[in-house]
Amino acid sequence: MKKVLILFGGNSSEHYVSCKSAKSIVENIDKKLFKYEMAGIDFDNIWYKFSGDLKFLENGNWKEANILKVDNIVGFLKEFDVVFPITHGTNGEDGKLQGMLELFNIPFVGCKTLASSIGMDKEMSKVIFDNLNINQVPYIAINDDYKISDIIEKIDFPVIVKPANGGSSIGISKSDNKKELIKAISVAKRYDSKVIIEKFIKARELEIAVLENKGKTLYSNIGEIKSANEFYDYDAKYINNKSTTIIPDDIPLIVVDKIKEYTKKIFEGLNCNGYARVDFFYDEENNEIYINEINTIPGFTSISMYPKLIESIGINYTDLITILINNA
Repeated sequence: MKKVLILFGGNSSEHYVSCKSAKSIVENIDKKLFKYEMAGIDFDNIWYKFSGDLKFLENGNWKEANILKVDNIVGFLKEFDVVFPITHGTNGEDGKLQGMLELFNIPFVGCKTLASSIGMDKEMSKVIFDNLNINQVPYIAINDDYKISDIIEKIDFPVIVKPANGGSSIGISKSDNKKELIKAISVAKRYDSKVIIEKFIKARELEIAVLENKGKTLYSNIGEIKSANEFYDYDAKYINNKSTTIIPDDIPLIVVDKIKEYTKKIFEGLNCNGYARVDFFYDEENNEIYINEINTIPGFTSISMYPKLIESIGINYTDLITILINNA
Protein backbone atom coordinates (compact mmCIF):
# COMPACT_ATOMS: atom_id res chain seq x y z
CA MET A 1 0.00 0.00 0.00
CA LYS A 2 1.50 3.32 -1.10
CA LYS A 3 1.94 6.01 1.51
CA VAL A 4 0.79 9.35 0.10
CA LEU A 5 1.18 12.89 1.40
CA ILE A 6 -1.54 15.31 0.31
CA LEU A 7 0.05 18.75 0.51
CA PHE A 8 -2.11 21.88 0.52
CA GLY A 9 -2.07 25.58 1.35
CA GLY A 10 0.88 27.86 0.70
CA ASN A 11 1.31 31.60 0.88
CA SER A 12 -0.39 32.43 -2.42
CA SER A 13 -3.71 34.13 -3.06
CA GLU A 14 -5.10 30.69 -3.93
CA HIS A 15 -4.50 29.27 -0.45
CA TYR A 16 -8.18 28.75 0.33
CA VAL A 17 -8.94 27.16 -3.05
CA SER A 18 -6.10 24.72 -2.34
CA CYS A 19 -7.70 23.78 0.99
CA LYS A 20 -10.96 22.95 -0.78
CA SER A 21 -9.13 20.89 -3.41
CA ALA A 22 -7.33 18.90 -0.71
CA LYS A 23 -10.61 18.23 1.07
CA SER A 24 -12.15 16.84 -2.12
CA ILE A 25 -9.17 14.57 -2.75
CA VAL A 26 -9.31 13.13 0.76
CA GLU A 27 -13.03 12.52 0.43
CA ASN A 28 -12.53 10.60 -2.82
CA ILE A 29 -9.14 8.86 -2.53
CA ASP A 30 -9.27 5.05 -2.60
CA LYS A 31 -8.48 4.23 1.00
CA LYS A 32 -8.07 0.54 0.16
CA LEU A 33 -5.12 1.37 -2.10
CA PHE A 34 -3.47 4.26 -0.34
CA LYS A 35 -2.51 5.21 3.18
CA TYR A 36 -2.53 8.99 3.26
CA GLU A 37 -1.56 11.83 5.52
CA MET A 38 -2.07 15.55 5.07
CA ALA A 39 0.18 18.56 5.55
CA GLY A 40 -0.59 22.24 5.21
CA ILE A 41 1.66 25.20 4.44
CA ASP A 42 0.57 28.45 6.07
CA PHE A 43 0.98 32.01 4.81
CA ASP A 44 4.40 32.22 6.48
CA ASN A 45 5.57 29.07 4.61
CA ILE A 46 5.59 27.05 7.84
CA TRP A 47 4.62 23.41 7.40
CA TYR A 48 2.25 21.49 9.68
CA LYS A 49 0.91 17.96 9.79
CA PHE A 50 -2.87 18.17 9.63
CA SER A 51 -5.19 15.51 11.00
CA GLY A 52 -8.24 17.54 11.91
CA ASP A 53 -11.83 17.44 10.77
CA LEU A 54 -12.18 18.21 7.06
CA LYS A 55 -14.63 21.01 7.86
CA PHE A 56 -11.59 23.10 8.82
CA LEU A 57 -10.35 22.79 5.23
CA GLU A 58 -13.71 23.81 3.82
CA ASN A 59 -13.66 26.93 5.96
CA GLY A 60 -9.95 27.60 5.41
CA ASN A 61 -9.23 27.82 9.15
CA TRP A 62 -7.25 24.58 9.28
CA LYS A 63 -4.68 25.96 11.72
CA GLU A 64 -7.37 25.92 14.40
CA ALA A 65 -7.59 22.13 14.04
CA ASN A 66 -5.25 19.36 15.20
CA ILE A 67 -1.86 20.30 13.73
CA LEU A 68 1.80 19.59 14.48
CA LYS A 69 4.68 21.69 13.16
CA VAL A 70 7.08 19.98 10.76
CA ASP A 71 10.66 20.90 11.71
CA ASN A 72 12.57 18.69 9.25
CA ILE A 73 10.64 19.15 6.01
CA VAL A 74 12.83 17.00 3.76
CA GLY A 75 12.99 14.20 6.32
CA PHE A 76 9.22 14.35 6.64
CA LEU A 77 8.70 14.23 2.87
CA LYS A 78 10.97 11.21 2.53
CA GLU A 79 8.60 9.22 4.73
CA PHE A 80 6.18 9.00 1.79
CA ASP A 81 6.15 7.07 -1.47
CA VAL A 82 4.40 9.90 -3.30
CA VAL A 83 3.65 13.56 -2.62
CA PHE A 84 0.42 14.94 -4.10
CA PRO A 85 0.86 18.72 -4.13
CA ILE A 86 -2.46 20.47 -4.59
CA THR A 87 -0.82 23.80 -3.85
CA HIS A 88 -2.37 26.19 -6.36
CA GLY A 89 -0.59 29.45 -7.06
CA THR A 90 2.83 30.98 -6.47
CA ASN A 91 5.44 28.98 -4.55
CA GLY A 92 3.34 25.82 -4.86
CA GLU A 93 2.56 25.64 -8.57
CA ASP A 94 5.32 27.74 -10.13
CA GLY A 95 8.22 25.27 -9.93
CA LYS A 96 9.70 26.22 -6.56
CA LEU A 97 8.12 23.33 -4.67
CA GLN A 98 8.61 20.99 -7.62
CA GLY A 99 12.30 21.89 -7.77
CA MET A 100 12.75 21.00 -4.10
CA LEU A 101 11.00 17.66 -4.58
CA GLU A 102 13.12 16.87 -7.63
CA LEU A 103 16.31 17.89 -5.84
CA PHE A 104 15.70 15.33 -3.10
CA ASN A 105 14.39 12.61 -5.46
CA ILE A 106 10.92 12.61 -3.94
CA PRO A 107 8.23 11.31 -6.36
CA PHE A 108 5.32 13.70 -6.81
CA VAL A 109 2.16 14.15 -8.84
CA GLY A 110 2.18 16.62 -11.71
CA CYS A 111 4.51 18.66 -13.87
CA LYS A 112 8.19 19.06 -13.14
CA THR A 113 10.03 22.28 -12.37
CA LEU A 114 10.40 23.90 -15.79
CA ALA A 115 6.90 23.17 -17.08
CA SER A 116 5.43 24.37 -13.78
CA SER A 117 7.43 27.59 -13.90
CA ILE A 118 6.55 28.40 -17.50
CA GLY A 119 2.91 27.45 -17.07
CA MET A 120 2.54 29.75 -14.06
CA ASP A 121 4.16 32.80 -15.66
CA LYS A 122 1.65 34.02 -18.23
CA GLU A 123 4.22 36.08 -20.10
CA MET A 124 6.67 33.18 -20.42
CA SER A 125 3.93 30.77 -21.45
CA LYS A 126 2.81 33.23 -24.11
CA VAL A 127 6.35 33.29 -25.50
CA ILE A 128 6.17 29.49 -25.83
CA PHE A 129 2.71 29.65 -27.39
CA ASP A 130 4.06 32.11 -29.97
CA ASN A 131 6.96 29.77 -30.67
CA LEU A 132 4.48 26.91 -31.19
CA ASN A 133 2.50 29.09 -33.67
CA ILE A 134 -0.69 29.01 -31.60
CA ASN A 135 -3.10 31.93 -31.90
CA GLN A 136 -3.32 34.41 -29.03
CA VAL A 137 -5.23 37.63 -28.49
CA PRO A 138 -3.06 40.78 -28.65
CA TYR A 139 -1.29 41.37 -25.33
CA ILE A 140 1.53 43.19 -23.62
CA ALA A 141 3.35 42.60 -20.33
CA ILE A 142 4.35 45.44 -18.04
CA ASN A 143 6.50 45.74 -14.93
CA ASP A 144 7.04 48.88 -12.86
CA ASP A 145 8.34 50.98 -15.74
CA TYR A 146 5.39 51.66 -18.05
CA LYS A 147 3.27 54.46 -19.50
CA ILE A 148 -0.51 54.24 -19.74
CA SER A 149 -0.33 56.05 -23.09
CA ASP A 150 1.91 53.31 -24.52
CA ILE A 151 -0.54 50.61 -23.44
CA ILE A 152 -3.52 52.42 -24.97
CA GLU A 153 -1.57 52.96 -28.19
CA LYS A 154 -0.82 49.23 -28.55
CA ILE A 155 -4.15 47.64 -27.48
CA ASP A 156 -7.65 49.03 -28.00
CA PHE A 157 -10.26 48.97 -25.26
CA PRO A 158 -11.82 46.92 -23.81
CA VAL A 159 -8.95 44.98 -22.20
CA ILE A 160 -8.46 42.33 -19.53
CA VAL A 161 -5.81 43.06 -16.88
CA LYS A 162 -4.37 40.21 -14.81
CA PRO A 163 -1.34 39.36 -12.65
CA ALA A 164 1.28 37.52 -14.69
CA ASN A 165 1.67 34.92 -11.95
CA GLY A 166 -1.61 33.89 -10.42
CA GLY A 167 -4.70 31.79 -10.82
CA SER A 168 -8.34 31.26 -9.90
CA SER A 169 -8.99 34.57 -11.69
CA ILE A 170 -7.80 36.47 -8.62
CA GLY A 171 -6.79 40.08 -9.35
CA ILE A 172 -8.34 40.12 -12.83
CA SER A 173 -10.36 43.10 -14.08
CA LYS A 174 -11.94 44.32 -17.31
CA SER A 175 -11.25 47.90 -18.36
CA ASP A 176 -13.22 49.99 -20.86
CA ASN A 177 -11.32 53.25 -20.50
CA LYS A 178 -8.13 54.85 -19.20
CA LYS A 179 -9.44 55.45 -15.68
CA GLU A 180 -10.52 51.82 -15.30
CA LEU A 181 -7.20 50.63 -16.74
CA ILE A 182 -5.20 52.54 -14.13
CA LYS A 183 -7.34 51.03 -11.36
CA ALA A 184 -7.12 47.52 -12.86
CA ILE A 185 -3.32 47.64 -13.04
CA SER A 186 -3.22 48.71 -9.40
CA VAL A 187 -5.43 45.75 -8.43
CA ALA A 188 -3.33 43.26 -10.42
CA LYS A 189 -0.11 44.58 -8.88
CA ARG A 190 -1.33 43.57 -5.43
CA TYR A 191 -0.68 39.99 -6.53
CA ASP A 192 2.36 40.29 -8.81
CA SER A 193 4.80 42.97 -9.91
CA LYS A 194 4.36 41.87 -13.53
CA VAL A 195 0.99 42.43 -15.20
CA ILE A 196 -0.51 41.11 -18.44
CA ILE A 197 -2.91 43.26 -20.47
CA GLU A 198 -4.90 41.48 -23.17
CA LYS A 199 -7.46 42.54 -25.74
CA PHE A 200 -10.92 41.54 -24.48
CA ILE A 201 -12.88 39.62 -27.08
CA LYS A 202 -16.39 38.28 -27.12
CA ALA A 203 -15.83 34.55 -27.16
CA ARG A 204 -16.87 31.24 -25.66
CA GLU A 205 -14.54 29.97 -22.93
CA LEU A 206 -13.58 26.37 -23.67
CA GLU A 207 -11.38 24.03 -21.64
CA ILE A 208 -9.81 20.63 -22.12
CA ALA A 209 -8.20 18.26 -19.63
CA VAL A 210 -5.07 16.19 -20.24
CA LEU A 211 -4.19 13.02 -18.31
CA GLU A 212 -1.24 10.66 -18.69
CA ASN A 213 -2.12 7.04 -17.99
CA LYS A 214 -0.03 3.91 -18.60
CA GLY A 215 2.17 5.58 -21.21
CA LYS A 216 -0.73 7.14 -23.09
CA THR A 217 -1.87 10.76 -23.11
CA LEU A 218 -5.64 11.14 -22.83
CA TYR A 219 -7.56 14.21 -23.92
CA SER A 220 -11.01 14.93 -22.52
CA ASN A 221 -14.08 16.21 -24.26
CA ILE A 222 -14.33 19.97 -24.58
CA GLY A 223 -15.91 21.77 -21.64
CA GLU A 224 -17.44 25.21 -21.63
CA ILE A 225 -17.73 27.85 -18.95
CA LYS A 226 -21.08 29.60 -18.74
CA SER A 227 -20.07 32.49 -16.55
CA ALA A 228 -22.59 34.30 -14.35
CA ASN A 229 -20.54 37.45 -14.92
CA GLU A 230 -19.27 39.16 -18.05
CA PHE A 231 -16.07 37.12 -17.77
CA TYR A 232 -15.02 34.21 -15.56
CA ASP A 233 -13.59 36.04 -12.55
CA TYR A 234 -13.15 34.76 -8.98
CA ASP A 235 -16.71 35.66 -8.04
CA ALA A 236 -18.10 33.73 -11.01
CA LYS A 237 -15.90 30.72 -10.21
CA TYR A 238 -16.37 30.30 -6.49
CA ILE A 239 -19.09 32.61 -5.16
CA ASN A 240 -21.87 33.20 -7.69
CA ASN A 241 -23.65 29.86 -7.96
CA LYS A 242 -25.23 30.82 -11.28
CA SER A 243 -22.05 29.97 -13.20
CA THR A 244 -22.17 26.56 -14.84
CA THR A 245 -19.78 24.22 -16.62
CA ILE A 246 -21.09 22.03 -19.42
CA ILE A 247 -19.95 19.63 -22.13
CA PRO A 248 -21.41 21.40 -25.19
CA ASP A 249 -22.65 19.48 -28.22
CA ASP A 250 -22.61 22.38 -30.67
CA ILE A 251 -18.84 22.90 -31.07
CA PRO A 252 -17.90 22.15 -34.70
CA LEU A 253 -15.74 19.03 -35.06
CA ILE A 254 -13.04 21.04 -36.83
CA VAL A 255 -12.82 23.32 -33.75
CA VAL A 256 -12.65 20.33 -31.39
CA ASP A 257 -9.87 18.79 -33.45
CA LYS A 258 -7.93 22.06 -33.59
CA ILE A 259 -8.17 22.52 -29.81
CA LYS A 260 -6.89 18.97 -29.26
CA GLU A 261 -4.07 19.60 -31.76
CA TYR A 262 -3.07 22.80 -29.95
CA THR A 263 -3.32 21.08 -26.56
CA LYS A 264 -1.05 18.24 -27.66
CA LYS A 265 1.53 20.75 -28.93
CA ILE A 266 1.40 22.70 -25.67
CA PHE A 267 1.53 19.68 -23.34
CA GLU A 268 4.46 18.19 -25.24
CA GLY A 269 6.12 21.54 -25.98
CA LEU A 270 6.29 22.42 -22.28
CA ASN A 271 7.31 18.82 -21.45
CA CYS A 272 4.41 18.48 -19.02
CA ASN A 273 3.83 15.44 -16.84
CA GLY A 274 0.81 13.82 -15.26
CA TYR A 275 -1.99 16.22 -15.91
CA ALA A 276 -3.00 19.73 -16.90
CA ARG A 277 -5.98 21.79 -18.01
CA VAL A 278 -5.69 24.03 -21.06
CA ASP A 279 -8.07 26.95 -21.60
CA PHE A 280 -9.10 28.50 -24.92
CA PHE A 281 -11.28 31.26 -26.35
CA TYR A 282 -13.51 30.44 -29.32
CA ASP A 283 -14.65 33.46 -31.33
CA GLU A 284 -17.62 32.03 -33.21
CA GLU A 285 -18.27 35.16 -35.26
CA ASN A 286 -14.81 35.15 -36.78
CA ASN A 287 -14.26 31.38 -36.43
CA GLU A 288 -11.01 31.89 -34.50
CA ILE A 289 -9.49 29.86 -31.66
CA TYR A 290 -7.11 31.50 -29.19
CA ILE A 291 -5.07 29.90 -26.43
CA ASN A 292 -5.72 31.47 -23.03
CA GLU A 293 -3.50 29.57 -20.59
CA ILE A 294 -2.35 26.23 -19.21
CA ASN A 295 -2.93 25.18 -15.60
CA THR A 296 -0.41 22.65 -14.29
CA ILE A 297 -2.27 22.19 -10.97
CA PRO A 298 -5.89 22.74 -11.99
CA GLY A 299 -8.64 23.11 -9.45
CA PHE A 300 -9.64 19.85 -7.80
CA THR A 301 -12.71 20.91 -5.81
CA SER A 302 -16.06 19.19 -6.15
CA ILE A 303 -17.13 21.90 -8.64
CA SER A 304 -13.84 22.18 -10.55
CA MET A 305 -13.74 21.70 -14.29
CA TYR A 306 -10.78 19.30 -14.47
CA PRO A 307 -12.40 16.31 -12.68
CA LYS A 308 -15.64 16.91 -14.58
CA LEU A 309 -13.85 16.86 -17.93
CA ILE A 310 -12.02 13.64 -17.11
CA GLU A 311 -15.28 12.10 -15.93
CA SER A 312 -16.72 12.87 -19.40
CA ILE A 313 -14.34 10.27 -20.88
CA GLY A 314 -15.33 7.59 -18.38
CA ILE A 315 -12.85 8.08 -15.53
CA ASN A 316 -14.46 8.89 -12.21
CA TYR A 317 -12.94 11.10 -9.52
CA THR A 318 -11.58 8.26 -7.39
CA ASP A 319 -9.99 6.49 -10.36
CA LEU A 320 -8.51 9.81 -11.51
CA ILE A 321 -6.76 10.25 -8.15
CA THR A 322 -5.49 6.66 -8.33
CA ILE A 323 -4.09 7.19 -11.84
CA LEU A 324 -2.30 10.39 -10.84
CA ILE A 325 -0.71 8.82 -7.77
CA ASN A 326 0.37 5.65 -9.57
CA ASN A 327 1.91 7.66 -12.41
CA ALA A 328 3.83 10.03 -10.12
